[in-house]
Amino acid sequence: MYDYEETLNTFDEGVILGGVRSKNEIRTLICYLYASVKTPMDKETVVEIIQAKGLANYFETSACFDDLIAHNNLAPTDENKKLYDITDNGRMVSEQLESTLANSVKEKAYTCALALLEKRRIEKENAVTISKTDKGYNVNCRISGGDVDLISIDIYAPDNKQAKVIKKNFHNNPELLYKVIMGTMTKDKSMVQECLKTISSDSRRRD
Repeated sequence: MYDYEETLNTFDEGVILGGVRSKNEIRTLICYLYASVKTPMDKETVVEIIQAKGLANYFETSACFDDLIAHNNLAPTDENKKLYDITDNGRMVSEQLESTLANSVKEKAYTCALALLEKRRIEKENAVTISKTDKGYNVNCRISGGDVDLISIDIYAPDNKQAKVIKKNFHNNPELLYKVIMGTMTKDKSMVQECLKTISSDSRRRD
């Protein structure tokens, strides 16, 4: 069992004002995340979610995650023990101690979790492969429609930096590439114009 008299006994490097600093709070926050998003996650994802908003120290979060596994609050959902989900014990921790966390902390963690999980889903369903060639780099962008690939396109990039930019922009909006190609190939002017408006709007936001 945990010693719930633990207080400010963690490293707080990189933690924002109002973040969680005790091991108990960090463990509770991790359990809260699993109970809220209701989907298995790997350790890397959970640590990234909490780190993204500076809600707790990296090393302490990693150690607390391991503690939760050791105390059967989290359990693996696959044979490779990469994905974990909350157990009944962990759910009890979340329900009993969730109120000890500030609402701002819970809101930031939950919002970041949803955004990151959506990003991971997009990247999984829309794969990008960067391959070095004699003349530069080949970037293969693939849009999946489930059992079939809707589009698979190879794009030349002169260097690795540009290849990574292509990958990033593709993952930001894979649907846009699909619409641009389909609109062009089918000569659908309205679809092409819609794509141009999206690109223009994105450019204004970056500026």
